Formats: sequence, structure tokens, C-alpha cells
Amino acid sequence: MDVVFLLHLLLVFMIIGAFITVEIKNMLSAVISIGAVGFTLSMAFLFLGAPDIAITQVIVEILSLILLIRATVNVDNVAIEEKGESVFHNRTALIFVGIILVFAWFAFQSLAPFGEPLMRVSDYYLNNGLIMVGATNFVTSVILDFRAYDTFGEAMVLFVSISGAFAILRRWKREQHKDFLRIDREH
Repeated sequence: MDVVFLLHLLLVFMIIGAFITVEIKNMLSAVISIGAVGFTLSMAFLFLGAPDIAITQVIVEILSLILLIRATVNVDNVAIEEKGESVFHNRTALIFVGIILVFAWFAFQSLAPFGEPLMRVSDYYLNNGLIMVGATNFVTSVILDFRAYDTFGEAMVLFVSISGAFAILRRWKREQHKDFLRIDREH
């Protein structure tokens, strides 16, 4: 199967998932649908040859889903529905979907054909990395000098995700402990 066709298929799936997220009235189903969009995006990153970004996307997606599911379980599971929805909202959404499709089409057309090497930036790193940085380890020079902001961003995303999960689990454990003490006092 052609990779461009698979990317188009993933894009269509993401658009359908986003549309379902916006239109569905059940909040938990909307959270699951937007999670499917995020996981599909990570698969697109894999097809585009960016496994580091795909792994980061999966980790952030899992932690975000945990947070969103936890938030939706405690509230009424039906979204607020306006009486007499106007046609304007639907038309505006369709216009934005059309604009996204046009930009996605141009983005996919600008990609190099599958199998063609994309070594322009890597050749520069390989030829000048050790000389410009003065490092003894080439991988370290790329990660800490040429891609320092990218590495810092990935580290911050992981740190914030883990901190958020820790805060939620800590609160959950505290609530469980209070429930246990309340039950113990009643007996």
C-alpha cells in the first residue's frame, strides 16, 4: 500500500473522529473519540518517520485520556444542549473542515515521495556536528546542541504529564483514605 494513501486514510479517520467528538452528546464517548484521533496522529507520525514524536504523542495521549475520563466520570455524562441549534454552527464547522482538508492536501503534496532520502539536514549534522560543537560524542552533540529545544520540549511534556498523573493519583489515594476512615468510624 502506498504511504501517501495511508496518510490520507489516517487524515480522513482523524477528521471523522473530530467531527464525532464535536457532534456526540455523551461526554465520555466524545473523550474516547478524541483519544482515537490522538492515537491516529501518533500512527501518522510513525508513517512519516518520526518515531520519537510518535512515542511522545502516545504518552501524552494516554495521560490526557486518563485525566479527561476521570473528569467526565464525575459529571453528568450528557453534554449541554442548546435549544434550537442554529444552522450557522454547522455551516461554520463545515467551512473549517474544508479549510483543514485544503491545507492537509497541500501539506501532503509537499512531502517528498516515499523512499526518497530526506538527508539534507542530517548531512549537515554529520559533516559539521563534531567540528562546530567540539563534543566527543556525535549523538550528544545532536541531541544537546542542534536539537536542544526539541529535547527540552519533549522532556517538559513528559515531566508535566507525569506530574499531572501523580497529582491526580495522589488526590484519588487521599479520597480513598478518607472514605476508609469514614467507614471505619461508622463501625
